[in-house]
Amino acid sequence: MATDLYEISGLCVDVEYLVMGVLANNVYIVSDGEGTMVVDPSCSADKILAALGDRKLDAIVLTHSHFDHTGAAAELRKATGAPVIASAVDAPLIEEPRDEDLSTRGVPCPVDRTVAHGDVVEVGNMKWKVIETPGHTPGSICLFDIPQFGNHPKGLPVLISGDTLFAGTIGRTDFEGGSMADMRASLKKLAALPDDTAVLPGHNNLTTIGAERRRVFALYGDPE
Repeated sequence: MATDLYEISGLCVDVEYLVMGVLANNVYIVSDGEGTMVVDPSCSADKILAALGDRKLDAIVLTHSHFDHTGAAAELRKATGAPVIASAVDAPLIEEPRDEDLSTRGVPCPVDRTVAHGDVVEVGNMKWKVIETPGHTPGSICLFDIPQFGNHPKGLPVLISGDTLFAGTIGRTDFEGGSMADMRASLKKLAALPDDTAVLPGHNNLTTIGAERRRVFALYGDPE
């Protein structure tokens, strides 16, 4: 198994992650013992497959269309047969990337299922609620799960935040399709989540909603 596979303890589901690629992306492997998904496979499908080991991959979820979050998706899909899930808004650019700038480049990958705000992604017994969070890209999404739908009922709820919310900051809004106004509205949605929610971002350190309420939400406008 990959030597740089990190495990996160204390959550309502089992989460491991690899730090991959030139932009140091967090690639998450999430399981409840009944089903497994990979979120934002940046690059090197072989390395992700090695980390999965004998586990069956049930879904590949893409939080947005940027190349550093989708680079290994097509190869991973081909190797495992797992469906690729992404927002309906960003799906066209995932399936047919352009070479206009870094924010639109990528390896083409079919999207097997498109989702929108309020939809639920079921993997095993997990039920991940889709939260539309435009701002970094028009179709950025976050995924939220609670202990009721995890294999560790005393663990923390989990938000997979892509490039919307980071530890102490937010995703860039100056790429094509980015919008600070949309980002502020998206942050208000995330600020409604419980303080103890563990936040798993696309880059850098893990955090919590409570920690970002004092930092990011205070800066960009907490609805409370």
